[in-house]
Amino acid sequence: MAEAYPANEGRPRRRGRKVLVGFVVLLLVLAGLLVVADRVAAGVAERAIADQVKKEVAKQDAQSSTPQVEVGGFPFLTQVLAGKYERISIVLTDVTGKVQGDAVSVPRLDVDARNVKASLDTLRSGRGDVVAETVDGRGTVTYDSLAKLLNRPGLTLGERNGKLAVTAPVDILGAKLTVNGTADVTVANGKVALRFNDVTAEGLPNLPLAKTLLANYAKGISVDVPLPELPFQLNVRKVEPRPEGLVVDADARNVPINSAG
Repeated sequence: MAEAYPANEGRPRRRGRKVLVGFVVLLLVLAGLLVVADRVAAGVAERAIADQVKKEVAKQDAQSSTPQVEVGGFPFLTQVLAGKYERISIVLTDVTGKVQGDAVSVPRLDVDARNVKASLDTLRSGRGDVVAETVDGRGTVTYDSLAKLLNRPGLTLGERNGKLAVTAPVDILGAKLTVNGTADVTVANGKVALRFNDVTAEGLPNLPLAKTLLANYAKGISVDVPLPELPFQLNVRKVEPRPEGLVVDADARNVPINSAG
């Protein structure tokens, strides 16, 4: 004879599964709320740091659009409690600085700060230092700005096969010619060294004096060009001609990325 089982024996199991599902849903909701709170707090810090960076840029007698700041690392709140942040990325656009009275344009400057120390009180009050262990920066100096610093009428600069290229009108022994050439670009004593070694002029008279005058012109534009003072105490370590402009790489260590109050 078959045994009869109570009809309601499976109810406790179903009830247990419902409790478990509800608990999981609750955990997911709480996790979502924590993520939202984490991002909101990060946003507040990013705006506070952006304000401080703006002051730092002004200290260098430079101007830029409103800094874009992103605090990396997750979760953010644990970094707040520790007072140390893995990475802070800063993007400055439409940067202009002064060199010998002339405005130098840097359309974009990317700054990556690592291992940044900043207390909660500093972020909240805006007073105190936000110090980065390392800072790497990359900016692009426009060729128009660089050409103005050379102060040669009609001279234009650009990139050709990875080198800095020059085109300029010259008058040699009464002949109006166009100079074309390329330069080696290096960093020397915090300045960009331009050395125009390969310069030609179509139609140049085949005379020693004409060749000497062309060589003198090349020497005249082979100069050390100072760059505008970069924010965050960045030191130029590498320059590279690109189609969009002269790309400048710079770095610094143990520097404040805010204006101490």
